[in-house]
Amino acid sequence: MSEGPTLRQLEYFIRTVDEGSFAAAAAKEHMAQPSLSEQIRRLERRLGTTLFVRTNSRLRLTDVGRQLVPKAKAAIEAAAEVSRVAKVTTDLSGGEVSFGSFRSAQHYLLAPLILAFNERFPNVRIRVVGLNSSDVADAVRRGDLEAGLVELPVDPHGLQVSAPVLSDDVVYISAHRVRTRRPVALDQIAPSRLILAEASWGIRDPMRRLLAERAQSELVDLDPFIQVEYGDAALEIVARGTFDTILPLVELQRHPLRNELSWAHLSPAFPVDFAFISRSDAELSPATEAFIAMSRGPLEEFQGPW
Repeated sequence: MSEGPTLRQLEYFIRTVDEGSFAAAAAKEHMAQPSLSEQIRRLERRLGTTLFVRTNSRLRLTDVGRQLVPKAKAAIEAAAEVSRVAKVTTDLSGGEVSFGSFRSAQHYLLAPLILAFNERFPNVRIRVVGLNSSDVADAVRRGDLEAGLVELPVDPHGLQVSAPVLSDDVVYISAHRVRTRRPVALDQIAPSRLILAEASWGIRDPMRRLLAERAQSELVDLDPFIQVEYGDAALEIVARGTFDTILPLVELQRHPLRNELSWAHLSPAFPVDFAFISRSDAELSPATEAFIAMSRGPLEEFQGPW
């Protein structure tokens, strides 16, 4: 199969059509007439046809030449659009952040980060989706999101998982300070009336899964009496004094009722890690990459354990 025309040859062709002669087209292109004429001849050889009828007064397009004009212009415009899009996304004068996070990330960084990013890159659109970490991993794997910040562990299949960027402690939280004077083992918690978050996901949630695995290994029946979707709701109910809960510590420390509640480390300690994920077979857009880079600073402010 013969090699097709180059974009530059198509540009010379359109310039010649617009100017009506090789001499005038060469002058507009700031090149010698023989050089431009040679480029047109090469274009004709590649296409296997004649594009112009040369006359003494003015060039005249052949039938093939007339049919080529709109297609050549479309190709030139398409190439210009590709260059424009590449420039916009590379210099962050445009583009879109496509990012997912575990839902309680609002306590860690999301609102301040979004505002700071928008101030720095005001023309970049931002789409940040709050989901359970397991759903964020699925969305990134499918390509619905470019990247995400998730609680570990998640299924790493098809994903690139960063080193942990945040560590926290899962703690026991109660309105009764007598229950939190020292680290608490799961068999001490089991008799409590527990309320746990992430009701829709259950053990598909990373923390709930790790908690269930630990309870099973210690032969403890840790069955929640109430399950709700959000940690905020669990803490509001715990503050009433009837139920206790188990959550990452930062969720308590950022809650309006934190001073009405007390907490204790689990025994043994229950650390959790958070990491960035992206598709292993795709590069991040400059916008999403910049969003991740900007998030690292705020995440460092929440490093535990406490």
